[in-house]
Order: sequence, then structure tokens, then C-alpha cells
Amino acid sequence: MIQLIPVPALRDNYIWLIRLDDTRAEGPAPAIIVDPGEAAPVLAALTAHGLRPIAILLTHHHPDHVGGVPELLRRFQVPAYGPAGLRLGPGYRPVHEGDVLSPGGLDLRVLAIPGHTLDHLAYHHDGGLLFCGDTLFTGGCGRVFEGSARQMLTALRRLAALPDATRIHCGHEYTLANLDFALQVEPENHRLAARLEETRRLRARQIATASATLEEEKATNPFLRCHLPAVRRAAERFCDRTLNTELDVFATIRRWKDMQ
Repeated sequence: MIQLIPVPALRDNYIWLIRLDDTRAEGPAPAIIVDPGEAAPVLAALTAHGLRPIAILLTHHHPDHVGGVPELLRRFQVPAYGPAGLRLGPGYRPVHEGDVLSPGGLDLRVLAIPGHTLDHLAYHHDGGLLFCGDTLFTGGCGRVFEGSARQMLTALRRLAALPDATRIHCGHEYTLANLDFALQVEPENHRLAARLEETRRLRARQIATASATLEEEKATNPFLRCHLPAVRRAAERFCDRTLNTELDVFATIRRWKDMQ
């Protein structure tokens, strides 16, 4: 059995702990740490949940995703996996597109998804888990900082092609703001409106909402719906011109969201 634990960090980040059952051993259960932007919340969560780290996964180089790695590697003799080019000490192991990691027996395939950053990676488990950092958000997508709109759209299409039951786990609690914007794009999307109301209820209780199925994302996330006439028409109204391609639509609604 796998348990996913979101650990709030910094202003609105989540560090994910993947708790693995190990019935063969006594003591703390093994856990994989995803994107530790700072060490203190991770250390507190490991103690609170009775966990011992066995690996660290990193999706990209931004400090709010890697800032806690040096301290964690000083405390624990575990490997840290992530993009090539990072310098995080002797325990750091660069990984690349197509690599398969098996920390604690959990097979995770590495996907290269540049756009937000050029080095951005995701980790996919065939059992229906996806750790996608700041590329695909619940209800939205990341800003295009280093890559191009074309790269980001390609990355999102690649993630959207995974099975609908796949549950994404992203790096920030942006769901409310994302869905507010999504409803500007698709005001007649009733499923989107219902999701927004449910998210408001959950956040009022401080419940994390940075996880969802791809099926839900494809029904409500405008950045996965740029091929649809309603989203194209909304983008055309925003920019007051005809948009001929899905890439044009994506770039327009990303620019629209950046202005919010």
C-alpha cells in the first residue's frame, strides 16, 4: 500500500512524502521525499508519521523545490535523483528521460517535460501516480520561464495522454486561483463550477487540493482543453483576433493567466 502525504512548506509549496509499506521490517516505514524546498517541515513530518527516508526525487532546479536537499543529505545517507546540472553533493544522481527508478521497490519512470524550466522532469508510476512539479497544476499549468509555449504545450499533451485514472501531485496550492481563472475561460462549464465550489469548501478547512485525476483535469483545466472550440473562442475574445492553432490558443490563455 502507498500513502501520499502533502507537507506544506514555504508560502504555498507542497513537499510530497510517499509512504511505502514494508511488512518485512520493524520500525519506521520507508518514505520517498519529493521536491523538498526546505528541510524543517520534512524532518517534522518524518517524525510525526514514523517514517524513514530512502530516496529524494526532484522535478526541477528552482530553490523552492531543492532548497532542503543539502541538509537532508547531510542527515540521511540516501540518494537524491533529479535533473542533470544540479550540484547537491555526493548523494546526488542525475536522471534522464526514460530512466526507471525503483526506490523501495516502487517503479517510477522519468519523463522529460521542459517548458516551465528546461530541465523539468516528472515521475510516473504505472499504478496511477504522477509527480509533475510545476508543469501541470490542479486546474492550471506552470508559467513558461525558460522554455517555450510550444515546449510547455507538448509537455502537457504528453502528461494528458497518460491514463485518465492517473492521479497527479503537483508542487503548489494554486487550485483556487487556477479554477477562478478557468471559469473566466469557460463560464458555462458546469463541472468546473462545481469543482471550484468544492475546492473552496476544502480550502476553508485547510485541506490540500494539489492532487487530482487526469480525467478531472481534462474536464476542467483550460490548459488541457485548448483544442476545444469554447476555449478557442474565449482566447480569441481576449486577444481580439482569430487564432488558428492549438498552440496559439495555449499561448494566449497562458498570457491571459499571467496578467491575473
